[in-house]
Amino acid sequence: MGDPAGISPELMAKALGLDDLRAAARLVVFGDRRVLAAGAAVAGVSPEIAVVGDPAEASADETRPILVDLGHLDPATIRPGEVSRAGGAFAVANFRAALDYAMAGHAQAVAFTPFNKAAMRLAHPTYEDEITFLKEEMGEDGPASEFNILEGLWNARVTSHVPLKDVAGLITREAVRDGLALADDAMRQAGFVRPRIAVAGLNPHAGDGGNFGREEIEVIAPAITEAKARGIAADGPFPSDTVFLRARAGAFDAVLTMYHDQGQIAMKLMGFDRGVTLLAGFPVPVLTPAHGTAYDIAGKGIANIGATHAAFALAAKMAGKRLAAHEPEARTAAG
Repeated sequence: MGDPAGISPELMAKALGLDDLRAAARLVVFGDRRVLAAGAAVAGVSPEIAVVGDPAEASADETRPILVDLGHLDPATIRPGEVSRAGGAFAVANFRAALDYAMAGHAQAVAFTPFNKAAMRLAHPTYEDEITFLKEEMGEDGPASEFNILEGLWNARVTSHVPLKDVAGLITREAVRDGLALADDAMRQAGFVRPRIAVAGLNPHAGDGGNFGREEIEVIAPAITEAKARGIAADGPFPSDTVFLRARAGAFDAVLTMYHDQGQIAMKLMGFDRGVTLLAGFPVPVLTPAHGTAYDIAGKGIANIGATHAAFALAAKMAGKRLAAHEPEARTAAG
């Protein structure tokens, strides 16, 4: 469960009542039963759940979603629409518990309703973003990235939460190549056989043959050539102001952009209430709706479930593929 002062509790309550999600995966939720009940009241739903104090208490035959009640927040102490340390601590504790559960091998994917980064930082001062937190919690230091997904179209990026003035210096051949490799791997895990990835240029008109910058010639194009040699279906660099038009028309499955807003603006314009964020490069995929906590509509019961539904459904799909991939290993070990 995400930030309790926003729309996260009502989104979680709605999600737990969706038949297709309940059928697609065994859902284990970390949070507080009182916060979930408050969210359900706002949303006007009554999801059937099994409440336990520890995941080990849940019956293996339980078909209902399982709520692990950490008992750590009274919703009456939270003011809707306001950043608070208590709200951030609630979200941090839930996130950490879910990650620990997955790292112990009990879950194949993690999904969360939206966090508020300001609240998270009040509770956890070193919190920069989800990728940094995941690296700290999972002990990972390899390439990792955030993907935005809108139905069949993916957006990967070379740089993410950094000042725009620093972007050009971070666009290296290795960074572009790693971005392509990570995108190819994550998309294959989600069911693509050979994803087609377009690469956006950094400069206007993809540098216009060197007139507006040479990163496309000296860095991006050579990285694409190296990725192709490794079997990745990459192409470009293309001008960033038209590449999403081609991708949306079906020419590509993904676009690798050079910086955060280069792709985010395009993706959110195409489907703000349906987009999904995937954090990849970790032992398990981590997903969330691409929108935020929507403090302005918290408690009004009008939050759109679309992006949350899409995020949880993709998490279930990726979890299923991970389980299927490990079944042969399990059978060999048992045999």
